[in-house]
Amino acid sequence: MNTPHNKTDSYLKFVLVLSAAMLLLSGGLLAQKVWTLEDCINHALEHNIRIKQSYLDVEISEISQLESKLNFLPSLNGQASHSYGWGRSIDLATYNYVDQQTQQSYFDVNSSLTLFNGFQKINTLKQRRSEYLAAKYQSDKIKNDISLNVAGNYLQILFNRELLDNARRQHEISEQQESRTSKLVEAGTLARGSLLEIQAQLANEEVSVVQAENQLNLAFLDLLQLLEIEAETKIEIDNPQLVVKDAPEMLPVSYIYNTALGVMPEIKTAELNYKATERALAVAKGNRSPSLSMNAGFGTNYSDQIRASNDFNNPLYNEVKPFNDQIKDNKNTTLSFRLSIPIFNGYQASSYISRSKVNLLNANYNLELTKNTLRKNVETAYSDAFAAYKSFQARQKSLKSLNESFKYTAQKFNVGMVNALDYNTAKNQLAIAESDLLSAKYDFIFKLKILEFYLGKTLTLADMQEFQDE
Repeated sequence: MNTPHNKTDSYLKFVLVLSAAMLLLSGGLLAQKVWTLEDCINHALEHNIRIKQSYLDVEISEISQLESKLNFLPSLNGQASHSYGWGRSIDLATYNYVDQQTQQSYFDVNSSLTLFNGFQKINTLKQRRSEYLAAKYQSDKIKNDISLNVAGNYLQILFNRELLDNARRQHEISEQQESRTSKLVEAGTLARGSLLEIQAQLANEEVSVVQAENQLNLAFLDLLQLLEIEAETKIEIDNPQLVVKDAPEMLPVSYIYNTALGVMPEIKTAELNYKATERALAVAKGNRSPSLSMNAGFGTNYSDQIRASNDFNNPLYNEVKPFNDQIKDNKNTTLSFRLSIPIFNGYQASSYISRSKVNLLNANYNLELTKNTLRKNVETAYSDAFAAYKSFQARQKSLKSLNESFKYTAQKFNVGMVNALDYNTAKNQLAIAESDLLSAKYDFIFKLKILEFYLGKTLTLADMQEFQDE
């Protein structure tokens, strides 16, 4: 017989099994997918915690903006009270003091509307509007930072992947050379010391392969953490064949900077913060202005001291006037205007204005600083891109020469014309040149993408891929 306890246990087991299956399925889907740069950026923009926090900042600013809009509406409040009294009190029928228990009820509704207060509400609304837009642009700035970080980590994976391929290829060459050297030593063409040198080189290259694998794993870990994916998750990164085809056609640095001024969100944020601070100063100045407000109210009351009749001879004199009759008869309506003229309030208004002026000056400095920082970043990225391309060209020439030199040295080593030390030296120089070329290649690609980013272009590697015919 199934008891309620057994049914509960069965249900819990079902939920746990279903949850585990869903987790395994989601992990499997992530592993099966081949992630492009665009996929990684989109995933980071959707799941990154900093971006989600920036959305909350935008939401708070939007609430503040709505609050400043609704502040133009008149206030409306209702009140109700009921009190008991004991001891000496006024008899509301005779206006004589009596000593007895009393009950009284009061009901009123009042409304207040500010007619003029130095345009403080209007300026506050404009200030909140600027702050709301600034928060949105700040969120975009965080998205840009995350996108650049993802692109950098993605390229780092591609770079480490190629380094690993080179390390494995060098290791395979050494294995083949070890086999040939072993045969030459057995034939008496080379001394046994040459074989030992090659074997030592082979051991060093095994270490290089392991180090390259570790570096690749660390690059994957950095990307997973940026994507808010658990480290145990295995994902497959797309392996585009990136090539530097021709010399880049670089636009003038002044053009890139002027374009960036119009598209970079950090500039918009600084400009809007300046506008918001301007409005805050206007609000502060409004404190010196007279304010005019209108108040309206409607109320009524009930008291057990009010008689049904004021005539002593009327039998109803000793009866309390009914509640509904009192509520109807005791109605009262008020309409008032209030003019407030600030004269002296402990220097509060002047202090508020002085602080607002300082904040406005500081906001202007922040705007100029943001523009200068952007200009310096563009100039640096421009120079770095040119330098990276020149370095890439030089590394290409160096690799070509060292590759020919190594082939020649390998041929001489196989016939005993050079020793193993010379062979290993040439091979190491070739490996270093290959690594330097890869470093220069990916450094140039990243710097070029940064410049394109300042021009408002989407981060993509499609324009640098070499597509092979199937």
